[in-house]
Amino acid sequence: MRRKKPDYIVMSNVEGAAAGESLFDLARKGFSCALVVDGRHAFDEVPAAVRSVGLRTAVAYTQDMAASPRLSLAEQCVSIGERADGGSFDDAYLVLAAAQSAGADLVLLVDSPLAADVDFVGMARGEGLGVYAVDVDRVVAGAFGGMTSAWRSCACATGLVRPVDEESWRRCPSCGGIFAAHAVFAAQETCPRCGRHFRMTSRQRFDLLFDAGTLDPIDDIDEGGDPLAFPGYAEKLASTRLKTRLSEAVSCARGRIAGMPAVVCVMDSTFFMGSMGRVVGERIARAADRATDEGLPLVIFCASGGARMQEGLVSLMQMAKVSCAIRRHADAGLAYLSAITDPTTGGVTASFAMQGDVVFAEPGALVGFAGRRVIQDTTGETLPDEFQTAEFALEHGLIDAVVDRASLRCTVAALLALLGSGMKGAPSAVTSPDALARALQSAPSTHELRVMEERGASAVPSAKAWDAARASLRGRRILAPASRTAPHARVADASANPAWRSVQAARDTHRPTALHYLSFMVDGFVELHGDRAFSDDAAVVTGLGWVSGRAAVIIAQEKGAALDERVRRNFGCPQPEGYRKSMRAMRLAQHFGLPVVCLVDTQGAFCGKEAEERGQGNAIAENLAYLAGVPVPVVTVIVGEGGSGGALALALSDAVAMQEHAVYSVLSPEGFASILWKDRSRAPEAAAAMRMNAYEIFEMGIVDTVLEEGEGTASENPVLAADAVRRYVERKLDELCAFDAAELVARRQARFAAF
Repeated sequence: MRRKKPDYIVMSNVEGAAAGESLFDLARKGFSCALVVDGRHAFDEVPAAVRSVGLRTAVAYTQDMAASPRLSLAEQCVSIGERADGGSFDDAYLVLAAAQSAGADLVLLVDSPLAADVDFVGMARGEGLGVYAVDVDRVVAGAFGGMTSAWRSCACATGLVRPVDEESWRRCPSCGGIFAAHAVFAAQETCPRCGRHFRMTSRQRFDLLFDAGTLDPIDDIDEGGDPLAFPGYAEKLASTRLKTRLSEAVSCARGRIAGMPAVVCVMDSTFFMGSMGRVVGERIARAADRATDEGLPLVIFCASGGARMQEGLVSLMQMAKVSCAIRRHADAGLAYLSAITDPTTGGVTASFAMQGDVVFAEPGALVGFAGRRVIQDTTGETLPDEFQTAEFALEHGLIDAVVDRASLRCTVAALLALLGSGMKGAPSAVTSPDALARALQSAPSTHELRVMEERGASAVPSAKAWDAARASLRGRRILAPASRTAPHARVADASANPAWRSVQAARDTHRPTALHYLSFMVDGFVELHGDRAFSDDAAVVTGLGWVSGRAAVIIAQEKGAALDERVRRNFGCPQPEGYRKSMRAMRLAQHFGLPVVCLVDTQGAFCGKEAEERGQGNAIAENLAYLAGVPVPVVTVIVGEGGSGGALALALSDAVAMQEHAVYSVLSPEGFASILWKDRSRAPEAAAAMRMNAYEIFEMGIVDTVLEEGEGTASENPVLAADAVRRYVERKLDELCAFDAAELVARRQARFAAF
């Protein structure tokens, strides 16, 4: 795309920038052909004015503008896409290509974001193009001829002026846009338009993740990777090493992430599609053992086509070898994070990719065991487009999260800090979300340093991403109190039947849900999804976060606020997968010695045929059995409805509190009345008979505290109610964390033995 520069001198990036220049001035500078780029307003005045000052005129257009009369005002029209709203007018490559096609030496931008795109301006200037812009409010009929000053030169730092070459551009396979390589690099190898995540090399991964200057390679084996003496394999290995400048399909290193030491392995799909042979398995196993010996967390970025066929059964054995090393690392009480990137299939998926304490994937990554074509040929089924994507895996509960690259470094750092706070090895030096923010800001990665140097920025992208992540949960706070005409306030017999009033208050659709309380109580929350087997039940929210500076595991039953969200969350009635998800969270808490905070708000476990088929009773029973012996503090607050075993599954705890207008019962009052009296209309009477009022439940010793909601209910006092829950949880965690594990379990079991 390199073109010969014209004989005239392109004006500097400051001349005329303040006052602007007229088209007549530009014509006198020696420009001969102007490309008009106006995709938002399509003013006829602009090409008309360009022609009036003697410049040859070209207009960029999209196919949906083909019938516009304004195209007849130009000597040449260049198509750059299908639709004006499809992003073509903001695509740097398409605009530069249009300028080349038209033979233009001047680009006129009308109300275009490209005017502030330093990559576009730099490359246009490098090609000898003048780039001028005008604001839409300066486009007035007849205003562009003569001496009217309206056009400003688009500024660009001298160091960013560069010629265009084939290596300067990247094409997105999803949206088809072609972008400056520097823009793709700054976006962490993602498409600036659609967000598609491009594949990365191992070196790029290390640069993105590690603090600058901390990379210490630990690869120490290259030989022994041809156990079958497979014909031509040795030659293929040699040529691949020469081409990729890699010795194998995985690279391992020790370094720091936001100041925290870790061992990281990165599989590279440019080397034999990241396939797993003996050297790959040996490198990862040795890296895991080194992490175990040094008491460090392990992070593996998986990208693989599966077993390496040229190494036969020896390749298959690497699944077992690495799994053994991962188990030794786990037995030492250390954290292992598995990051699934595109593609991850076969034996890697069926072993260490899915063995992480936390497993997350990049958006759109291919993740699966058997190949798509194999499945279709075997079953004859037509598979959906989203099949075996990261999003598909998340929906089906197979991974904990989908994390985009903008958030990747801060998410990894947060998980290392949270899990490391209770590790049996060296605990994390980052002990709070504020400390993590400071660490990310003070220790940028190699990639971040390069971007900041190029853009002259001072804010570290991962630190900004962490601040945004911390703010996201706080956005769920319900700050506006409900109307005083809410149903619970109109109960005629409220004073005579406080239990029934509490039932109605707990069911009030204005009542704050669990996420509201978490937003006041938990900082730096990282949500973990799925049961790793079947589904991600939205009625149960689990994750990690800091509670008053203490890392904790959070399990909450969530009804949802708006109607569409309540439907998605099944109105807070968990499926078996929800309870199995909570079990995963409890195991994580035990493994890393973290306390557990549970928020209960459910009518009860979902009652349905499918739930029974998938073992609803079994799932609740497993939760109860695990809570009976989990050797970490467990605090539960009932913040709404506490319905039957579906609520108790998260309430076999060291400390259990209820909000003043929450309810806790063996059955719903309607169900109680229907079973005993065959009359559901007697539900208020049933509520009174079951003593569903919080103070009566406290008197029975079922809960140890009643948390006041202020005048009225939590619906009317959401901030006060949340503050009471927060203070209770913080106080109880302070008390319970002083006990050793054996005493905690003994006290918990004695508490329930007394009933």
